[in-house]
Amino acid sequence: MALNGKIGELHKLASIAETYRLQGKRLVHCHGTFDLLHVGHIRHLESARAEGDVLCVTITADAFVSKGPGRPVFNEQLRAESLAALSCVDHVAVVHEVTALAAIHAVKPHIYVKGSDYRVTGEDLTGNIVREMDAVAEHGGGIVYTDDITYSSSKLLNEHFSVFSEEVKAFLTGFREDYDADQVIRALKGLAGLKVCVVGDAIVDEYHFTDPMGQTGKGNIMAARHRRVEQFAGGALAVANHIAGFCERVTLVTGLGRQDSHEAFIREKLADHIEPVFFFRDDAPTLRKSRFVDGDINKLFEVYYYEDSPAPAELDGRIRDWIDTHLADFDVVVVPDFGNRFISQNMVEGLVAHARFLAVNTQVNSGNRGFHTVNGYTRTDLVSLNEPELRLAVHNRTDNLREVAMQVARKTGARYLAVTLGAQGLWLLDTVSGQLNQVPALSTKVVDRIGAGDAFLSMCGICLGAGLPVPMAAFSGAVAAALDVQIVCNREPINPVQMFKYVTTLLK
Repeated sequence: MALNGKIGELHKLASIAETYRLQGKRLVHCHGTFDLLHVGHIRHLESARAEGDVLCVTITADAFVSKGPGRPVFNEQLRAESLAALSCVDHVAVVHEVTALAAIHAVKPHIYVKGSDYRVTGEDLTGNIVREMDAVAEHGGGIVYTDDITYSSSKLLNEHFSVFSEEVKAFLTGFREDYDADQVIRALKGLAGLKVCVVGDAIVDEYHFTDPMGQTGKGNIMAARHRRVEQFAGGALAVANHIAGFCERVTLVTGLGRQDSHEAFIREKLADHIEPVFFFRDDAPTLRKSRFVDGDINKLFEVYYYEDSPAPAELDGRIRDWIDTHLADFDVVVVPDFGNRFISQNMVEGLVAHARFLAVNTQVNSGNRGFHTVNGYTRTDLVSLNEPELRLAVHNRTDNLREVAMQVARKTGARYLAVTLGAQGLWLLDTVSGQLNQVPALSTKVVDRIGAGDAFLSMCGICLGAGLPVPMAAFSGAVAAALDVQIVCNREPINPVQMFKYVTTLLK
């Protein structure tokens, strides 16, 4: 509904703005989320309106708001109506992009108005303000900063709206007593200098999106209509991409098959500053997992394309030689071990012997169920497992989780033992001090759980490897997992800017 004719599509706003320009009107433009309209916003908009003849306000569409769990609280239509109800606002449009750039190029404002908190461009987490300034200047405009009363919408929403469960509220209250958002963000930015090696299985994840049609007419099987297929860089490829967002020097050691290698696709999907070290197996394809899913990303069926036999001894020897020669050069070694025959026990012994800081996950999946545990790693710094993987490692189905975790820690020599618990959050146990850090799940929206454990391993591993405090590492890993469950499979890695914004929202 267009309130008083003020609300319209961006392309229509562009046409209206051009008409105003031809009439000699001075156009002013503001952009934001405006999730909870408060007096600070109103004074900001009134000040903006005083800069010209027409005030155009654009807002970020719901799908592109990445400020934290449960955001936006108010949908784009309600946010647009709230703004349109203000007498100082002349036009409102929703922008279906992450940044304001499309809106700026549509409105071509004479004056683009931001709040005083954007005056120091280096403090802008997104880095978008500089690009916005350039876009405004491209059309001959300038930027003005308002100075008036300010409030934090995020803080108000956190305090007065039921965005978080009582468990999450209690955790965040306790965490804020020791760490604020600026401390966490500075620590995460400080990871840039780490030299990290990722060693593990390359996986090409493939989703076949289908419409289930029900049982066939002449049998007991289910039929589905195929819609489309999408491939993702998974396994160790995804872990390397996550880490590359925070660390400038990342090396990936993995195995590809000569048959159906997918090498070009993999190279294209890896971040530019990842140095790949590929070892090719002549008698095998690169592992591909095809999952057939419905429109809600529910998995219907899965097919593996791989060689389920040990790598030839000559290939295994070459990989072990690389490990023996190079691994000690890295600050942190992260091993997502999916048990798909790339990592041998010979390689494990090299990893254990040479890694300065070794973070390991040994995943139980359909290809290795019952035959793959973390027990081969006799010296580790961080072991990250889910509860079934933890219990399988010591064949213990009954003892309490903390006791099982200590049993695994004794077998692996782990200083830190993480247990990921899905909707129940996670544990990070310091096995030396006995300190147990419990973090609830920090996301209120789950799109796809595939890859969340890899995101946690990536972030928690580099945080602990850099010597960050254990509670901060646990929190950072939980935030990475919370972001990852909102991404379809491994469509994209954890984005540092989105993570910083998420942290800021949580800790306000």
